[in-house]
Amino acid sequence: MNLTRFSDYSLRVLISAGSYPDRLLTIAEIATSYQISENHLMKVVHKLAQLGILETQRGKGGGLRLACAPQEINLGAVLRQTEQGQPLVECFDPLHSHCKIARACQLKQVLYQAEQAFYAELDRYTLADLLQDRSTLVQIIGLV
Repeated sequence: MNLTRFSDYSLRVLISAGSYPDRLLTIAEIATSYQISENHLMKVVHKLAQLGILETQRGKGGGLRLACAPQEINLGAVLRQTEQGQPLVECFDPLHSHCKIARACQLKQVLYQAEQAFYAELDRYTLADLLQDRSTLVQIIGLV
């Protein structure tokens, strides 16, 4: 199983915002900290704000922060939203599948069950679980 870059960056943004609960963070400083594209992060932050996970403020002195407590942000729910539309394998997308054995293949059901187990495991955790060592995260992320 491979998460999209979008999901990876979504989790990084949430960890950063959760590590600095007393201030607004900017996309630029998160991008610099992780050495990733600001343009890509803008899309991530926009989606997380649409989902109600982040709140954003525009303009001078603006930025982003968590819209709710870390213990209310379920990792499985976040990844279901950020991975939405990304089939695990080609045959999960009947409109674009070209697999010759799809009608007789038993692998599809096995992979479906594995995917469900993956999300069920993630459902057991919240952002708060990832922030247990916040002081170390703050040092590593390195925002002032």
